[in-house]
Amino acid sequence: MDSLIPFTTSGSLVDCVDRKMLVILRDGRKLHGVLRSYDQFANLVLEDTVERIYSGNAFAERWAGLFLIRGENVVLLGEIDLDQEDDVPLRQVEFNLLENYHRRDIATKKQHDEFKAQVLYEQKGFCKEGGEGDGY
Repeated sequence: MDSLIPFTTSGSLVDCVDRKMLVILRDGRKLHGVLRSYDQFANLVLEDTVERIYSGNAFAERWAGLFLIRGENVVLLGEIDLDQEDDVPLRQVEFNLLENYHRRDIATKKQHDEFKAQVLYEQKGFCKEGGEGDGY
């Protein structure tokens, strides 16, 4: 039966249905949930979803429930190995304790990326992201 399904982006997801997945979005969010459905555009439906944030050697989770994700926002989709999921060498903390550190990490990364883009523009002639000719 698997040979009848064309190997395309969405066709390759058929074996992932009803499995716990990690989805990383274009805005940087990391979602863990059970893939319940998808379509030809790789739009995804995740059930029992949590958003996970990281800072240093700690992580925190926030309940998100049912999540509908537009396919163009998916950067990475991967199955979570349930046997190794509990062996993560990070400690879990409350979401509100880690949220400010996570925001600080994001702001620091954004400043670094802006500085890097400015140097590449001034010294190497690369265009700035979001500028003229950018595909997004």
